[in-house]
This record gives sequence, structure tokens and C-alpha cells, in this order.
Amino acid sequence: MAKCDYCGKQPMFGNNRSHSLRATKRQFKPNIQRVKVMEKGHLVSRNLCSTCIKALTKNV
Repeated sequence: MAKCDYCGKQPMFGNNRSHSLRATKRQFKPNIQRVKVMEKGHLVSRNLCSTCIKALTKNV
């Protein structure tokens, strides 16, 4: 499932709006990537969104 293991971000739903303002359903997908992270001295692979990856590298 496309869900961030750290913040819980997942797909959101909304509408496409044409020039005539006709609405059609669409989906906003988060940028989920599988990365390896150090947790308690062990490398663990997690599904993280790009925002969380950026925040984790900033804290190190």
C-alpha cells in the first residue's frame, strides 16, 4: 500500500477541474520510496515519503 511508515501519508482524493469547471475524480499520490534506515543500530527497509526522507537526513 502507498503509505508512509513514518508520517502515515497516503493517497488523497479530489477533483480535476476543466476550463468549464466540470469536475472529474482524481487521486493525489504521495512520493513513497523504499529506503534503508538505521533503527537501534540495525538497517531496516521502510516505505517513506520524500518529505520524511529529507527530514531524516537533515536531523543526522
